Amino acid sequence: MTSNITPHSARGEGGVWIVTWLPGRALTRNQAITAMMLTEAVAEGSDHTGKRWLFIGGWADELGITGTDAVAKINYHGG
Repeated sequence: MTSNITPHSARGEGGVWIVTWLPGRALTRNQAITAMMLTEAVAEGSDHTGKRWLFIGGWADELGITGTDAVAKINYHGG
């Protein structure tokens, strides 16, 4: 999976998915989709107000991290 608006991607390998901004984590396909949706939401703006932040927080929670942590990881890894 690739993004049209960020440099991040996800690839399936050996039955698990690897996402560029979560190196070392083995994800399910659904988690990889969530991670990519999260990446694009952050790229569109990640201030802590408004509806977008609710989505960022919810998707991050699905990955077992906070919204704030997700934003930091996405931006640190080339977002």
